[in-house]
Amino acid sequence: MSSTWVVGDIHGCAEELAELVDAIALQPEDRFLSVGDLYHRGPDPLGVARQLQAIPGFELILGNHERAMLRRAGLVGQRADGSDGLPLPEGEANWEEDVLLGDGRTPMQGVSVDQASELLGLLAQRPYYLRGELADGQPWAAVHAGIAPGRRLDDSPPDLLCSLRRLRELPGAPFWYEAYTGPHLILFGHTPSRFPRACHAQGKLVALGLDTGCVYGGALTAYRLEDGELAVVEARRDYVGKKS
Repeated sequence: MSSTWVVGDIHGCAEELAELVDAIALQPEDRFLSVGDLYHRGPDPLGVARQLQAIPGFELILGNHERAMLRRAGLVGQRADGSDGLPLPEGEANWEEDVLLGDGRTPMQGVSVDQASELLGLLAQRPYYLRGELADGQPWAAVHAGIAPGRRLDDSPPDLLCSLRRLRELPGAPFWYEAYTGPHLILFGHTPSRFPRACHAQGKLVALGLDTGCVYGGALTAYRLEDGELAVVEARRDYVGKKS
């Protein structure tokens, strides 16, 4: 039986990604879904891109850093399903230096602008969510950051799906997942924590945060949708020094 793995924010941690793929014994028929933030802050974004390109079942949900890159490249769309994103231009492209910058102008390590097309090629025309159904019938969805109460995924602005953390309109501005009660199981990243953020409602897991801060010295974590197995690879070191 094939597996569907959802992995948290990779942030340029290519060695940890390679160890994780080996640990889960990824097969050609398996799906490997990233919740985004592939490249920025960590030591080897190009190594991350090349590993993911080699995985037959790789799928990507765009994060805030990918959206920033696509915006600067003129390839960004406004539909949550990614259907209006533009393809990478054919032939040699003359990118500006800032196309490699992420959200908030976060720099990318160890990459030159002449390698931008290779990195952008993995991002172009990708969606801001993926969804399906678990064996018990519970629907699931994967997004980078979160979902807003009462908003359908396909009607949600991409900027919200890839950047939401707190519900500022509610008293105390809780994290969105603290107010979420289902019915979907939402897999997400964006908000780092030392351990996966698990939220339950009516006896069911309804939200699971998979950004366990690998680039900050935490771990890289993946979750298998078929049986709830977690695979965790500890970071080799703190590549940033502090969260920013």
